[in-house]
Amino acid sequence: MDTKRGFQGAKDVMTKRVVLIDGMATAKEAVDVMRKEGVEALIVKKRHPQDAYGIVVIHDLIKGVIIPDKTSEEVNVFEIMTKPVISVPADMEVRYVASLLMKVGFRMAPVEENGEYIGMVSISDLILDNLLF
Repeated sequence: MDTKRGFQGAKDVMTKRVVLIDGMATAKEAVDVMRKEGVEALIVKKRHPQDAYGIVVIHDLIKGVIIPDKTSEEVNVFEIMTKPVISVPADMEVRYVASLLMKVGFRMAPVEENGEYIGMVSISDLILDNLLF
């Protein structure tokens, strides 16, 4: 269905970069990967085929390391991640992506196509790309 802005799906506005990390990595390692890769979220790998993916974002690092006054070397990613990760279908209309992210309180989510994560979409992508304004 076309909207006033024309149809655009999550795939049309996503960042085509998905970076994975092991849940046993430390928070420091997660920050190092985020800096190196230039991303604000990491997908946490499954431990086994029936497991679910997780996600760790900047907010998780603040809440799990800085606020409780821990060192980034003593906290593992699996302790602070959100799991299971909420993903959006590649063809989901951007207004529904925005609605979902706002309802669950997330700033970003992986974009899924054919059972694989192909990118990340964020509220910033939707606003800064002038899709919703």
